[in-house]
Amino acid sequence: MNAVDAKKLVVQKGHSKVLNGLTLGIHEGRITGLVGPSGSGKTTLMRAIVGVQKYDGKLSVLQENAGDKSLRPKIGYVTQNPAVYGDLTVSQNLAYFAAVAGVKKSEIKDAIEKVQLTQFAHRLVGSLSGGQRARVSLAVALLGDPELLILDEPTVGLDPILRSELWTQFADLAKAGKTLLISSHVMDEAERCDELLLIREGRLLWNDSRTSLLAHTRTTNVGDAFVTMIGEQK
Repeated sequence: MNAVDAKKLVVQKGHSKVLNGLTLGIHEGRITGLVGPSGSGKTTLMRAIVGVQKYDGKLSVLQENAGDKSLRPKIGYVTQNPAVYGDLTVSQNLAYFAAVAGVKKSEIKDAIEKVQLTQFAHRLVGSLSGGQRARVSLAVALLGDPELLILDEPTVGLDPILRSELWTQFADLAKAGKTLLISSHVMDEAERCDELLLIREGRLLWNDSRTSLLAHTRTTNVGDAFVTMIGEQK
């Protein structure tokens, strides 16, 4: 079953279409990589799924129309710029967002443990490393135990070791049954995904497994496969 289904999805800004008639599906319980160059429409698609972007067409999320109020506790969203407060501790950040979301205080400790920040719970977020701050944002997204996690370039600006640590956590979440949609313009990160959504200039190039993409394009890596798919569209 799909966690997300879109049919002829269009988002228009001014005279240009940011998303141009996308029809796609995102499988439950897997990591799907949303891959494309900057400006391809990745963030716009994610915002539509979360319910904060107007669109034309059909967009179903967890069997409800995108933006339905019932979806709010079921979706965790991490934006490109972490929305956490540097002058609060990790625990204080989680307590604040838990209160806003109406989540039980007992879940704060669990969320911090899931992202392996227990020893930093009483540290100011502003004093943490980039990777640790990214994990604080992920902990906020995990409050309420959402079914679907939307992560917009969560590893941007991090060094390879920190990126690897975060991807290990993403894999653990998928094993626990979560559905993850993770955007990136870094092709080597796409190698870690079960499924891939390749988009360019608001158009869909691919929506299937990574292994099927490599077989289809007769390539050995997603970067080369992406270039091959662009050629097929011409």
